[in-house]
Amino acid sequence: ITFFGILLLAIVAFAGWSANRAATETEAALLENAFNQAIASVLDGQKSVAWWDDAVSKISDEHVDLEFTDSNFGVFLTETYGHNEVYILNGKDQPLYSYAEEERREPAAFEARREDLTSLIFEVREGRTSNLRGRPDEFGQSQTNYKVLAGAVKLARWGGHIMSVDGRPAVVTAITIVPNVDLSLHRGVPNLLISVIYINDDFIAKISRALLMPELKLSAEPARGRAIVSQRFVGDDGIDVGNLSWETRRPGHVLLTVILPLVACGVLGAGILSNQMFKRLRHASEELAQREAKSRHASRHDALSGLPNRMHMLEKVDEWLAKGNLSPNGRRAVAAYVDIDKFKDINDTLGHETGDKLVRAVAERLRSRLRAGDFIARFGGDEFTILCLAEDEQGGKRLAERISAAFTEPFSIDGQSMRVKASIGIAMAPDHGTTTDELMRHADIALYDAKRQGRDRAIFFTADMARDVETRRAIEVDLRAAIERNELRLQYQPIVSCRTGEIVGAEALLRWRHPERGEVPPTTFIPIAEDSGFMATLGTWMLDRAARDTKRWPDLDIAVNLSPLQFRQTDLPKIMKGLVDAHGLVPQRFVLEITEGVLLEANASTTSTLDALQAMGFQTALDDFGTGYSSLVYLCNFKFNKIKIDRSFVTNASSSETSRAIVQSVASLGRGLGMEIVAEGVETEYQAQLMSLFGCTELQGYYFSRPVEVEQLSALITKFKPWQAPALARPALIEHTSGQSKASA
Repeated sequence: ITFFGILLLAIVAFAGWSANRAATETEAALLENAFNQAIASVLDGQKSVAWWDDAVSKISDEHVDLEFTDSNFGVFLTETYGHNEVYILNGKDQPLYSYAEEERREPAAFEARREDLTSLIFEVREGRTSNLRGRPDEFGQSQTNYKVLAGAVKLARWGGHIMSVDGRPAVVTAITIVPNVDLSLHRGVPNLLISVIYINDDFIAKISRALLMPELKLSAEPARGRAIVSQRFVGDDGIDVGNLSWETRRPGHVLLTVILPLVACGVLGAGILSNQMFKRLRHASEELAQREAKSRHASRHDALSGLPNRMHMLEKVDEWLAKGNLSPNGRRAVAAYVDIDKFKDINDTLGHETGDKLVRAVAERLRSRLRAGDFIARFGGDEFTILCLAEDEQGGKRLAERISAAFTEPFSIDGQSMRVKASIGIAMAPDHGTTTDELMRHADIALYDAKRQGRDRAIFFTADMARDVETRRAIEVDLRAAIERNELRLQYQPIVSCRTGEIVGAEALLRWRHPERGEVPPTTFIPIAEDSGFMATLGTWMLDRAARDTKRWPDLDIAVNLSPLQFRQTDLPKIMKGLVDAHGLVPQRFVLEITEGVLLEANASTTSTLDALQAMGFQTALDDFGTGYSSLVYLCNFKFNKIKIDRSFVTNASSSETSRAIVQSVASLGRGLGMEIVAEGVETEYQAQLMSLFGCTELQGYYFSRPVEVEQLSALITKFKPWQAPALARPALIEHTSGQSKASA
């Protein structure tokens, strides 16, 4: 036990001593390397003017262009690189130029330095070592990658040392002046550029900061003190120029002053156990501290963009609202929600990796447009939040302009130029709220309104927005429960054939009777369902209910509207196949009405879905024809069974020559393509006769019946008298369509 105890003490003592010695040796080596790098740096500065065609041609024995030499050697090297003295010698080592103490001097001033610099001049001229201590050629090792300057590197010679100049330590370097492009300028022995930089307190301080060595000093006498290392500083010429001292790190200090006495005083076993436990505990504590620091950072920052996250942002808003000294007539806190328009389309078409790169690019662009005191965070997805303090009510407008300006230029993602826009919602405190929850909620409401109005705009919050949003959210919540509460139902509006005058079909229309609000119009709850992502579920329920009801009228075609979201969010062919199997649905008697909004975003998936539905036997109809874009292209590219002319054309046909021409053209085109033509919104006998005359094959509207409940449709079919246009009405209709007044008709 004694032996191992002594051995352990010896090991601990040796380890502490070795660590201290190794640290001191490492620091000394770092200092030596720093001086080598300083020499290389001085040579690098000299190279910038010495390897130059102009320097060769304008500095010669015959003529020295003093204005050029002052500007590019004397002034440039002293002021740019901090050289204290600059000399130029000719091929015979005679002085051509001297610059010292920030002014040009007579060339002969060099003679006062010749004795000190003779060894360096000999080394450079002869290309071999002199009586100076050798140093590694750090400068030469960095000149191996040149191509254009390769010729100059081969011609040039250089050297550098730490020497005593005029009794003071200095970095002294010399380099030959050679051409860098026109090598034909090189004739005879080149001129020699010599620089002297004295090693003073500023020089030592720079090295101290670079090496993180506190208390590094050069003094005449050795320094004394705890943890102070002092070494003689001898130049390459062998002259003692002082003492270098610094505060060493002493990594073995703890071993020698703490561990060693404890081990010596304790029992060997307890000492060994304590030592191991201490090491393990220290390591675990460091890891735990690092993990805690990373966790704290991760909990407050977004991993993708590196910006603060929602939690960090909310904390910042709390802080600003508490200490911002805000007032309605003065300082305000401005919160802006920023949402990238159509970001989902970018993810779907270009991939999530591209989307992530776009998010990072937008984050960097926004950050670059903000002021020093502004704060930006990412709330997730494609949504950012920006917070700033404004001195007046125009601060929100100025922030909106800065944000909008960030999206004026396209973003470069993987070499692809991508132009995107953003919607912006802005709220200000205390105008729009005095709490964090109010301010951020109102900015979110303003953002929602900006997107609802068409995107690519900045909207400021108003009280009316809040009321609208609350109403929409209440309707959204109730709508999700409406199916379970059996509040939704279908009504059916008959469709009459122009050939037979009988009811040949009906369109299923969704209705909602709210227990408190009463009948909620579809124009109110359908857009809410689409915005909230509930439209796919609602559409599937409607298809299922219509499929059940279809069995009541086996001879009628039942039409059901499909939302564009159903094409993107559901597998329609699979759903329709399930309805055929579950309810014995006859596909040929089921008409799927598609708006031009589906076709406007048509892709391979949309086309394959339509083809699959038609292959199963389902009829398809292009609804609201003429109100969208490129309608004729749709008729050419997609095979529809029916075209439904929008009610606006039917209503205006009696008074608008344009509407009449459109209806006649569509009817003629549809018949030519073998499609049925359905006129919607027929409300009068006159409109019915006119649409029939223009070639429509089916009519739908209040003239025949309003939408009715399921049981009422069965009764209506039984008692409905076939419709027929009176024979006497046709000449009048023809006369009217020729431009006569409705009164003459």
